[in-house]
Amino acid sequence: MVKELEETVNVPVVHICTIVPISLTVGANRIDPAVAIPHPLGNPLLKAEEEFALRRRLVEKALEALTTDVTEQTVFKSDAV
Repeated sequence: MVKELEETVNVPVVHICTIVPISLTVGANRIDPAVAIPHPLGNPLLKAEEEFALRRRLVEKALEALTTDVTEQTVFKSDAV
């Protein structure tokens, strides 16, 4: 679906995912690795303020990826995961 949005509607999309090889296989252009399958955008074992900081870093990385021009599939590494 992310590839279809980019190609058909010309809207940049970031695929936040937990299994990067699947995103590569389906052709996502901007891939942002997430934390873990049961909790892709968080970690319930962290204290509330630590989890908020983690989520913020993940979203900031996705926004950075969204504003980056890409010509091929790109995985945006994050220090958050």
